[in-house]
Amino acid sequence: MLKKFIATVVFILLISGTASALELSSDFVTTHGGFKSSGKMYLTPDKIRMDMDSPQKMSSITRMDKKVIWNVMHDQKSYMELPFVEDRKPRVEREYKGEIERKLVGKETIDGHPTEKYLITFKERNNTNKVYQWWATDINFPVKTEDVDGQWKQEYKNIKMGKQDGSLFEIPAGYKKFEMPAGMMIPGGMKTE
Repeated sequence: MLKKFIATVVFILLISGTASALELSSDFVTTHGGFKSSGKMYLTPDKIRMDMDSPQKMSSITRMDKKVIWNVMHDQKSYMELPFVEDRKPRVEREYKGEIERKLVGKETIDGHPTEKYLITFKERNNTNKVYQWWATDINFPVKTEDVDGQWKQEYKNIKMGKQDGSLFEIPAGYKKFEMPAGMMIPGGMKTE
């Protein structure tokens, strides 16, 4: 259960795509290999919070300003702290890191937003990948991203622009830090110390 939880958080962080100067809240739905998760996202230029109810009620808080990720497990009133690694940074710009090509392939309306659909080719480590991105031109935000094989998809809905409360990006009072056993591998190739 814990491994599935961590894998979900790492996956969401790897595929999140947002425009860096925005502040907003949104519902999200992520599908990956038949596993579907949904929840609420809150975004500022250097902080992201994602609340999920499955497989358990939890929040992932990425603090780029503090170089840390907190995975908060509400049922246990505890949290795990992971180091923020630059190459695991959520995609917060329109352009993908390692982008090779961006080709406009159409225009669609997604969740009430006019979008430009792009086929993006990018290099990540030694792999060349392709994704579709639906960029909402009215709010400068990617409302949908999907790999070309349909193996994963990230969608944002009910987007509300505006300043986000700073308390959303803090560990709740009274929550205890959960220490992972030393040497345990965390999905995504990180090892605990």
